[in-house]
Amino acid sequence: MTDTPHHKTAEPQRAPEPAGATRRSVIATLGGATLGVAALGLAATQPAAAADPRTPARLTAACVLTPEQTEGPYYLDLETVRKDITEGRAGVPLTLRVTVVNSTTCAPLPNTAVDIWHCDALGIYSGYVAGGSTPDTTFLRGVQLTDATGVAEFTTVYPGWYVGRALHIHVKTHVGGTVSGGTYHGGHVSHTGQLYFPETYNTRVAALSPYRNNTATRTLNARDGIYRNGGSSTLLTLTQAGSDLGKGVTGTVVLGIDPAATP
Repeated sequence: MTDTPHHKTAEPQRAPEPAGATRRSVIATLGGATLGVAALGLAATQPAAAADPRTPARLTAACVLTPEQTEGPYYLDLETVRKDITEGRAGVPLTLRVTVVNSTTCAPLPNTAVDIWHCDALGIYSGYVAGGSTPDTTFLRGVQLTDATGVAEFTTVYPGWYVGRALHIHVKTHVGGTVSGGTYHGGHVSHTGQLYFPETYNTRVAALSPYRNNTATRTLNARDGIYRNGGSSTLLTLTQAGSDLGKGVTGTVVLGIDPAATP
């Protein structure tokens, strides 16, 4: 498995560590090994009467830590607080709602910074468009703080894929920091993981433009070694906006974390 984005030239199965890594934490893909304390999936049920899709799932059963997964080599610690991270990148609109709860008490965790980053439809990450470090680009990266119900919401696009990896979104949670000047400062990382997509949707999205122009071989979840180490616990629940998939989907997931942890 690899965490190297797709480009027009042949890609190695493991990305070299980018040079000149200032203002970023770069960790080579660990081939699916978990990092630190395992993060958790948790049993959750949603009341049948809940009509507002923004209402987080009501957690009524035992909570467990969501499995930690590799950060990968394409993290940039920009910490820019913004809801819409598309910057004009083409793709199926995705409204992503991440609910963060305390894995011990199941209580929602407000004011937790949820930091996400992912590739575009053609498998390209901002900051590494030319295969090296180009921090002047920031598309599909951003931070949102959870609200009183523990929910952070992003407006983005369905990610594409690249050599050796299933479709995914990287995620970190930060606790104890503050926001100033549109940037999250301080605190500590309490969880590092990845979010995944159901294959039934991946196949349908892959047939749409611009995804169908992605020439990299698509890796299924079941064949991704990183996914096989706990990825099923962060498989997104997707809801299509209408009869036309191209109009967008909403993805929801619950992360159970230990806010005091420093993996």
